[in-house]
Amino acid sequence: MGKDVIIACDFDSAEKTFAFLDKFTDTKPFVKIGMELYYAEGPSIVREIKRRGHKIFLDLKLHDIPNTVKKGMAVLSRLDVDMTNLHAAGTKRMMQAAIEGLTRPDGTRPILIAVTQLTSTDQESMENDLLIKEPIDKVVMHYASCAKEAGLDGVVCSPLEAGKVHDTCGKDFVTVTPGVRFADGDIGDQKRVMTPAEANRIGSDYIVVGRPITAAEDPVAAYNRCVREFVD
Repeated sequence: MGKDVIIACDFDSAEKTFAFLDKFTDTKPFVKIGMELYYAEGPSIVREIKRRGHKIFLDLKLHDIPNTVKKGMAVLSRLDVDMTNLHAAGTKRMMQAAIEGLTRPDGTRPILIAVTQLTSTDQESMENDLLIKEPIDKVVMHYASCAKEAGLDGVVCSPLEAGKVHDTCGKDFVTVTPGVRFADGDIGDQKRVMTPAEANRIGSDYIVVGRPITAAEDPVAAYNRCVREFVD
């Protein structure tokens, strides 16, 4: 599997999104469309970005009863995205229903990954807010194992856990890791972070990078730097 950098297009309008993407004249980077942009613009933004030639990770993190998630995934399957996700905390039954809904009549489907624990969650908040007392690494590995058993392709996890996920679930089990920052950058509200080069060494398959690229003075240069550090 080839490694890739996914740019988090966390904008609140199509206008801002296309102004950003228009800066990339020599390449069509893999982009993530999250809740903010999707809720602002709806499915049309997905179709237009896809029409422009970008791969898309649709990051909506579905989490509901199995039947509702199955029906939601059936709708998303028609948008021709390359990757989408849900919360592993929804149980194996929900994840299996998601695969059923996401699989098209011809048997194809986007890559489906599960969120283990958000990168804004640390041990203290997991214990105090979620009442989960186990070590966070153990929780992430358990969620990853459940996702694999349910038939998913991989997980979203912190880069700190990517290598362990591969050890637990196999090298072909995809790890998509946000919480990536340049060594000289601001970590923002992330708690478990790593540089692109470190994420590469530890085994991340895809890294999701937002503000270090989108808020950079020269986003194209920042993206190219990220690719060099992560892929090369």
